[in-house]
Amino acid sequence: MTLGLLPLRPLDASADGFRNDALFNVTMLMVTVLFVIVTGILVWSVVMHRKGRHRAQYERGIGRRHLLFTIVITAVIFFGVDGTLLVDSYLDLDQVLWKFPRAEDHPLEIEVLAQQWSWNVRYAGPDGRFNTPDDVVTLDDLHVPVGRAVVVHMKSKDVVHSFYLPNFRVKQDVLPGIETRAWFAAKRAGTYELGCAQLCGVNHYKMRGLVTVESADAFDGWLRTQSAIGKARWDEDDTDAHWGWPWD
Repeated sequence: MTLGLLPLRPLDASADGFRNDALFNVTMLMVTVLFVIVTGILVWSVVMHRKGRHRAQYERGIGRRHLLFTIVITAVIFFGVDGTLLVDSYLDLDQVLWKFPRAEDHPLEIEVLAQQWSWNVRYAGPDGRFNTPDDVVTLDDLHVPVGRAVVVHMKSKDVVHSFYLPNFRVKQDVLPGIETRAWFAAKRAGTYELGCAQLCGVNHYKMRGLVTVESADAFDGWLRTQSAIGKARWDEDDTDAHWGWPWD
């Protein structure tokens, strides 16, 4: 859905992106209803108490009736709007978003090292271990297969960054010295944007990459080709290139 030439939100290419969108939709609907009600009251007050009409009655203090009315309205708005959003968001977190794929689900595990102003991406090669000669290492280029859960392990080389995949509704801070994780599953093949959502320096705007979502066969072929290239380029003495880290 678009408004003129501007999309209302990025295309949802994630298996669970609809959960995030649903929260925004509910928020927009409820806030719109409250806005219409409040605006209607203001317009009614202006019309009814304009010059030449009924003079407004001044309230001197809050009576018990007005206090009860305020409490009821506040409770309805709080539990009806905020309560609904709170319950729905925690159900999504508990049932899906915090449930990282298990080893038996065979997720694709990726390491990402953020730095000013690039994303270093590492895949384990055929040996299944990181920081070995058959690793695939790319710069600002992320490849994932359709329909398979992807777990991203992240660290920062310098300052705080934020791993942002708008088309997959993923945003996770990347911190120096601490590993953070995020996961998603792509449902739609295509090329999407990887950005940094945290101001990280004067060239923050340049910290962009591409996410290529392709079929499982195409991804496996790409991984084999890149692994062979990486193995041919492996230099045991180039310690700067061995930035991968072990994890459980």
